[in-house]
Amino acid sequence: MKIVVLAGGLSTEREVSLVTGTAVCRALRQRGHRAILVDLFLGLEDYDGELEALFDAPDGLCRDVKITDQAPDLAAVRGGRRDQGPSLLGQHVLEVCALSDLVFVGLHGESGEDGRIQAALDLLGVPYTGSGHLSSAMAMDKVVTKRMMDSAGIRTPKWQQFTYGPEDVDRLSAELEMPCVVKTPDGGSSLGVYLPESREELKAALTDVLRYGSEIIVEQRIHGRDLFVGVLGDRWLPAVEVIPKAAYFDYASKYQSGGAEEICPAHVTPAEQEEMGEAALKLHNLLGLSVYSRTDFVLDQDGKSWCLEINSLPGLTPASLLPKEAAAVGLSYGELCEEIVRQSVGRSQ
Repeated sequence: MKIVVLAGGLSTEREVSLVTGTAVCRALRQRGHRAILVDLFLGLEDYDGELEALFDAPDGLCRDVKITDQAPDLAAVRGGRRDQGPSLLGQHVLEVCALSDLVFVGLHGESGEDGRIQAALDLLGVPYTGSGHLSSAMAMDKVVTKRMMDSAGIRTPKWQQFTYGPEDVDRLSAELEMPCVVKTPDGGSSLGVYLPESREELKAALTDVLRYGSEIIVEQRIHGRDLFVGVLGDRWLPAVEVIPKAAYFDYASKYQSGGAEEICPAHVTPAEQEEMGEAALKLHNLLGLSVYSRTDFVLDQDGKSWCLEINSLPGLTPASLLPKEAAAVGLSYGELCEEIVRQSVGRSQ
């Protein structure tokens, strides 16, 4: 198959996406597909040949990429593109997608998980991996997801939504219940997530999070073990537990070697595993997600699991959590990528 692996883009998870896309592209090429890696934002501005010929490009246009311990400088990325127009789609991106048999969506965060690229591909009539545009947008919005969990009886920490400005920081930092979690409604990779331990730290968090926007979720903080459950097709996968070396599972802990210990399958009871697995599958289906997802939980000291959020496009780097869960049921990384392709093609037919 001719497959365009879309990655990069202009989100805070750009580097994670490029590592995901590179690994996926190479895995698919090893399995005989004519796969190429295309950066959603930068596009193909350095290429002046026939687009069809790209599918036979050496190494599928992949390059060596890595994830640093800081979120990418998006202003520098934007400034480095020759086309300084407002479009988030780089040169020839949609044209080369239209020539493919399938687009593998290797994006994370804005323009990928929020459903916008899926909507564009729907209008082009191009099949793609994963969930559709509406379900992707709902899953990306933590407010919508929280409301869905509440309506379906899925246990989730008590939460509130706020729209505020700098003038409200002093009042909120004095009034909000502690301990709490402050997060943006549409962040990912633990960016825009704060775990204040004091009123002073809460004030600092409320001030800093404004750089992501004026809307936040403040959630009751549940202390316990961090567990993650993937869904593939119509089944849940074994939970993986992450034990960060730092105070909590932040961006650096997730993506830097040695930042956390990951145990898969997690050491949980069969009842705890089933409760989390069924909750993950229920939320996946409730939101109308397709093919694969990953749901995040906290397991408290009483053995109660608390559902935090769901990811419609979880990381697929070789070190990511979903590939570890797939490996626990006998699927290699390449087989997981192939299974995502197979199920996505079947869904679109």
